[in-house]
Amino acid sequence: MAPVSVKENLKREIGVWSLTLAIINQTIGTGIFVIPALIAVNLGAAAVITYFVCGILIFLIALCFAELGSKTTASGGVYEYIETAFGPYTGFLANNIYWFGASVISDAAIANALADTLKYFFPSLSNELFRIGFFFIIFGGIALLNIRSVKNGIRFIEFTAFGKLIPLLVLVIVGASFIVSENLYWTINPTTSNIGSASLLLFFAFMGFETPLSNGGEMKNPKKTVPLGIFLGIASVLIIYLAIQLVTQGVLGGTIEAHQDAPLAAVAGIVFGKSGIVLITATTSISMLGALGGEILSVPRILFAGARDGLMPKVLSKIHPRFSTPYIAVLFYASLGLLFAIFGAFKQLAIIASASSLIIYLGVILATLKLRKTDSLISAKTFIVPGGIIIPMLAICVIVWLLSNLSKQELIGVIVFIIVFSLIYSITKISKKKNDLYRHHS
Repeated sequence: MAPVSVKENLKREIGVWSLTLAIINQTIGTGIFVIPALIAVNLGAAAVITYFVCGILIFLIALCFAELGSKTTASGGVYEYIETAFGPYTGFLANNIYWFGASVISDAAIANALADTLKYFFPSLSNELFRIGFFFIIFGGIALLNIRSVKNGIRFIEFTAFGKLIPLLVLVIVGASFIVSENLYWTINPTTSNIGSASLLLFFAFMGFETPLSNGGEMKNPKKTVPLGIFLGIASVLIIYLAIQLVTQGVLGGTIEAHQDAPLAAVAGIVFGKSGIVLITATTSISMLGALGGEILSVPRILFAGARDGLMPKVLSKIHPRFSTPYIAVLFYASLGLLFAIFGAFKQLAIIASASSLIIYLGVILATLKLRKTDSLISAKTFIVPGGIIIPMLAICVIVWLLSNLSKQELIGVIVFIIVFSLIYSITKISKKKNDLYRHHS
């Protein structure tokens, strides 16, 4: 794969530090505030194994992302990689499965969770009209911030990253002194089955590291920024997650199952009293805002890239004449998130969203192998995954194993999702051919 460079008229504002913080911010979302208790139900203290399973998988996947990301200076992220390797149809599927299946629906769920969390401070959010107004302010405000400047979007991410990381680190450091060693003894024998199902759930907490890579057209020196930013970001996330799990399990012990809705708030209540519960509630809200900010900053670039390549409506590729941002794509994406947030909660689609991400990751790994094989001009100046095909093949095996833990209904849902977008692509292609034929004869 020769380095991809497309003239997009976007400003290059994102360096290693900004990308690292964006990855930390986007990955540490809402999941880690709840999941430690959920995976401990069936595994107890042995739940720590799942962090290593997911951590290894994410590092394997991330190495493939780093190789492809270091070779492109164009926006689009996962779409850009897969479309370059496998062509328009696969690119279309990747684009839509990612931005809709793994992003819009989860954003709507996060917005609803944010409203529910803030009811602790603002009970009026229980009122439907106030709730809708709140959604307008959240999606509209973040969209406006990102339209006016990519730098604004980055600054917002940096602010929310520190806003949630500092309280979490304080909780971990102070909470370590409240750990009861007996709570960390393994009383449940881990099996392939319970590790697999727990890892599939925990994978939610690791999703999102790839989202900031969609801003390829706005990165300074991608050959250096992408690999280094990915490594630093994911390593930081894994260390923080392990510390959170150990402190949560060590403090709550056998009572962890009784705090499945808010295990970290329970820990904070023990460590800091009522003020701790307020602190973690505020931190959870900041984390959710940061996740939404990161999505609205990065995912519209996938729509922009699809429109640039003729796979999406051309209007989505428009760049603001003053702010140099893909403002139509940002508005469209934020509006969809707002719409779905108003009309429902999407927790039942969470596993499907996770599976969608795993399928996209699988596509990126296959793209790495395909482009490496067909590329006769691999540049020594770009990052190459060491060990030949060993790391990509290991990643493929772990992804297939995780997907095998889907229930029959969840698997059917994913297949239907793919079939629907395949039909849309076919109809669009047929329609385009008819229009081209009509223009030719007229």
